[in-house]
Amino acid sequence: MNYEWLTLWGYVPEFLKAGWLTLQVTLLAFVLALLLGLLAALASLSPLAVVRFIARAYVEIIRNTPVLLQIFIVFFGLPSAGISLDAYWAGVIALGLNVGAYLSEVFRAGIQSVPRGQLEAAGILGLERGQIFTEIVLPQAARAVYPAIVNYLIQLLLGTSLLSAIALPELTGTATVINARTLLYVQTFTVVLVVYLVLSNVLSWLAGQLGARMFHPPLVLRPRARFGGFTLRRANRA
Repeated sequence: MNYEWLTLWGYVPEFLKAGWLTLQVTLLAFVLALLLGLLAALASLSPLAVVRFIARAYVEIIRNTPVLLQIFIVFFGLPSAGISLDAYWAGVIALGLNVGAYLSEVFRAGIQSVPRGQLEAAGILGLERGQIFTEIVLPQAARAVYPAIVNYLIQLLLGTSLLSAIALPELTGTATVINARTLLYVQTFTVVLVVYLVLSNVLSWLAGQLGARMFHPPLVLRPRARFGGFTLRRANRA
């Protein structure tokens, strides 16, 4: 048994490289998802019917089709339209598009949660629409949806495992290759499981620290009683 674990020790550099690649894809795709989600949320609230239709079509198509199929379309389908992407950027774009559709509904709900009376009062005070959005709507909406955003960040991290289907050497893809070389099924995938747990918990902790500093009074993320997800509470004041 010890010999089997020692065999995997020689693959530690490959596991670390795959973990770093997984983290890169996660963060880049999440930035894209945030931008797409906010744009789609604003578009869904637009007074223009055409803009609303485009936003709703994007959300419905993405949310009602498998993410693996979306990855295949971006990686294998776009070259037929003259757009060739390697597995890295295809994964970033596909996962960003997918999570962005879900975040758009989160952002829309957060924006609509701001009391309308505050918007009317701001208009009476002479604030422009841009000022109302950035100074009144966005801070309150961000606070309301922050835990959901963190949840989707963790889901995106775990979703990178699907990119092994397009031969991206992230954690799961690398583990599959190492497993084929060593035939150490339990040991290989146990290592990957631990790495995913470490990455997800580190990201959750960093997000919790960021939330505690961004919002006033501080916003603290607490794990739910059941596995997965976070809830809010206000930090106790001294």
